[in-house]
Amino acid sequence: MVNFNEKPNAEPLPRQSGASIILDGRYLPPPEDKDGKLWVRTSALVQGSPQDLYALWRKTELAPLWQEEIEEVVLTGETTSRWTMRSDDTVITWDSEILADEPGERIAWRSIGGDSDNAGEVIFEKAPGGRGTYVIVLQEFRMSKLTSAWETLSGRNPKQAVIENLRHFKALAEAGEIPRSQEAPHGKRGLIARFKRSLYGENVTTPPGTKVA
Repeated sequence: MVNFNEKPNAEPLPRQSGASIILDGRYLPPPEDKDGKLWVRTSALVQGSPQDLYALWRKTELAPLWQEEIEEVVLTGETTSRWTMRSDDTVITWDSEILADEPGERIAWRSIGGDSDNAGEVIFEKAPGGRGTYVIVLQEFRMSKLTSAWETLSGRNPKQAVIENLRHFKALAEAGEIPRSQEAPHGKRGLIARFKRSLYGENVTTPPGTKVA
């Protein structure tokens, strides 16, 4: 484990939270990938209050605005929803349930049926000095049709998608829209460049983003 107190130029750490992100000023190691499970933990400093960022994340039906390949989220109850993911002609659906809902602080969820077996948690921690909010995501995926589709069709595994989605969330929360990259003016690139483009997920369509009232 890395002690960030030994790095004077590092940003201050968020307080210890229910996600067990840090303990005694040290980041805890994320769970290991094993037994068919993939884990990812990522964080971002977002300009906005914990309450406002929580409210944006909690509007589950808006997830397609900032989450890649998510075509639609339909609310089926106060804490349940049905998700549809599309990549080319492949469509994947699953149901999700919110397990913990602490306004302005934390949301935890899990899938309860369908093509995906996943669970996750997001923590909203106020940054020192009024500098914004630390948004910390911990998510678990079990190997499934979803994992294979993500890797095969989009060229990006679920871990990378979670990291990119948090970047999209930050952009949407701060600017009200998500920047869209433009095709390079020099046309198609060579084989190696195209491979790198696929490796780094540049072929994944950027979520639409929008102005959020």
